[in-house]
Amino acid sequence: MYPRLVVDLNKLKGNLDAVAKITKEEGNCSLMIVTKGLCADPEMAAMVASHPAVDFMADSRVQNIKTYAEIARQNGKKTVLLRIPMHAEVADVVKYVDLSFNSELSTIRLLNEEAGKLGIKHNILLMIDLGDLREGIFFQNEDLIFAAVEEILGLENINLYGVGVNLTCYGAIIPKNDNLSQLVGVARKIEEKFGIKLEMVSGGNSSSIYLIGKGELPEGVNNLRLGESFLLGNDTAYGEKLPGTVSDTLILEAQIVELKEKPSLPIGEVGVDAFGQKPYYEDRGIIKRAIIAIGKQDTDIDSMEPLDEKIDILGGSSDHIILDVTKSDKEYQVGDVVQFVLGYGGMLKTATSAYVEKAYVR
Repeated sequence: MYPRLVVDLNKLKGNLDAVAKITKEEGNCSLMIVTKGLCADPEMAAMVASHPAVDFMADSRVQNIKTYAEIARQNGKKTVLLRIPMHAEVADVVKYVDLSFNSELSTIRLLNEEAGKLGIKHNILLMIDLGDLREGIFFQNEDLIFAAVEEILGLENINLYGVGVNLTCYGAIIPKNDNLSQLVGVARKIEEKFGIKLEMVSGGNSSSIYLIGKGELPEGVNNLRLGESFLLGNDTAYGEKLPGTVSDTLILEAQIVELKEKPSLPIGEVGVDAFGQKPYYEDRGIIKRAIIAIGKQDTDIDSMEPLDEKIDILGGSSDHIILDVTKSDKEYQVGDVVQFVLGYGGMLKTATSAYVEKAYVR
C-alpha cells in the first residue's frame, strides 16, 4: 500500500556504526540513541538494542519507550525519557524508564513516591538551561540549582544520576566549548559542594557531535544524545554530513492519483489556504501537474525532496501534494510511484502518521 516509508535498516546500521565511532572512540562519551524520529519503529528499535556500542535508548514519549523497554533492558540498555515528565505519567515513567530528565521539584517528588511504591530507586538527570531557554534551571541561578540538588539528595527513592543540557532545538543556540564548559562547571560545583560523584554530564544532541571532530568538546562531557545524526547522518549545528553516514536511509513513496495539464496560476481572487496561509504562485504557463495521495497531515512539504531532480513540489493541502512533472524525463502515468528523500520534519511527521505504512530493506 501507498504512501509508504521505506526504511533501509542496513544504511541505518551503517550510520549507527559511524556515529558510535565518533562518539565513543573519538569523543570518549557514552552513546544515547534517540528513537523518536522514527516513532520508535520496532524494527529500528530492535537493531539499536542489539548494537554493542549503544548504552541508552531514549525517546520523548513514554508511550514509545513502553514498546521497547523489555528488549532494551534484555540487551543491557537503559531507557531514557527525554521530555520532562508530566505529573499524569509518573507511574509509567517509573515503571518503564530507567532515567528521566527533570527540572521541576514537584515532579521529582511524585517520581520519588511512585518509586517507593515499587521499592526501587529512579534515576534522574537534572537539566540546566545554558541560554537556549527551553527546559532546565537557568545556569546563572546557582542558589536554585544547589537548593534543588539538596532536596533531591534527601529523597529516599531518587538517584541524582547527573546533569544535562539541551541546545539548538528551541532557541537555536549552537553548542560551543564555552557554553558546554559552563555545564561541566555546574557539575563540578555540585560534586564539590555535596561530596558526590555524578555519573553523567550530557552535553546535548546531534548539534554537539561536530565538536568532537574539531577537538572542542569540553573534558567532562561524557554523554551525547543522537537522533538525527543517526537517522539522517546530519550534524544539526551547521547541517554538515557526518563522516561515514548517508542521508537516504528513509525513502517516502507516494502514488499519483491525478495527472493533467493545467495552468500554473489559480484563477480568481487569492485568499488563504486550508492552513490559514496566503500562498504564492509562480507563473509557469501550462504545466503537467501530478497529484500524489499524501498531504500536510502526513508529512512536511518543506522537508522532502524528489529523487527525480526534474520534479518540483508546488504545494499541497491536507491530503494532496501537487507536483510539476513537466520537465521530467519520465512519462509519468496515474498509478506511478514518486519517491522522496526526507529531512527531519518530513521524517518525524511521516513516521508518526497512521496513514503511512512502513516497508523495510534488510
